[in-house]
Amino acid sequence: MTQAVLELASQLQDKLKTLTVDHGKEFANYQTIERRTGTQVYFVHAYSPHERGSNENRNRVLRCFIPKGQAIEGLSDQKLIQINWYLNSRPLKCLNWRTPIEIFLLNLRH
Repeated sequence: MTQAVLELASQLQDKLKTLTVDHGKEFANYQTIERRTGTQVYFVHAYSPHERGSNENRNRVLRCFIPKGQAIEGLSDQKLIQINWYLNSRPLKCLNWRTPIEIFLLNLRH
């Protein structure tokens, strides 16, 4: 995960300001990310899903495609791309009914 974040950070350059992550073992090397990218990493409060309503909603939608317990390693790249596109092209109330991809591209340009 650290390498994937570092690659993404190099592509986004100064557009990546902060990262908010959970307490999973995949972020154990968060200090490497902070040091190499200059990006501050924040951790969510454990066992507080009510603080992350939009995230929990996205997980619920994701479970329509990938049932809990099903390994994503068994899914094709094409299927993962389709799921990703579906999730990022859905308007969200927390984005004033814009899509995540709209907001991402808008911020990438500025």
